[in-house]
Amino acid sequence: MREDAMEKQLSTTEVYAGRAISIRVDEVRKPDGRTTTRDVVVHSDCVVVVPVDEDNNVLLVRQYRYPVSTLLLELPAGGIEEGEEPVDCVRRELQEEIGFMPGRIETLGGFYSIPGYGTEYLYAYAVHDLKPSRLVAEDTDEIEVIKVPLQDIPELIESGKICDAKSIAALHIYLSRQKLLS
Repeated sequence: MREDAMEKQLSTTEVYAGRAISIRVDEVRKPDGRTTTRDVVVHSDCVVVVPVDEDNNVLLVRQYRYPVSTLLLELPAGGIEEGEEPVDCVRRELQEEIGFMPGRIETLGGFYSIPGYGTEYLYAYAVHDLKPSRLVAEDTDEIEVIKVPLQDIPELIESGKICDAKSIAALHIYLSRQKLLS
């Protein structure tokens, strides 16, 4: 995109700072010279992981998500801590959420989760050669690990049983690479 076609930040005001997010209001100048505001949810970058075991099952997690008041079937994922590399976050999150360490880590790419109003970028990975390894962390007792045959994943997405964007996006990338999407 040409630089003269982009909005320019004139000022920023943090209006909320919480444990997981902060919210700011930016005043911007549009390319036509008008000014307006943009609400921005600031969130750390994250990883999302497609763990595949030796039997070609994907290890999903079922957990309650308060903002949507329901149990969701998702891929393991989590925030990258200050100074942590994404690949190290993959290892930590797998230990915390599913109790495994990866033997092999494959980069799938990445994507923004909510670019219309948020900063979060997700690094997507697939992992193989899983070895049992438990790292005790907060709230992991509320996570149920579900093994699903890889060939059943498209139906779970199409039926809405997997309905969060990060899981759908990472699974589609992985399935496409495995030539399992029609």
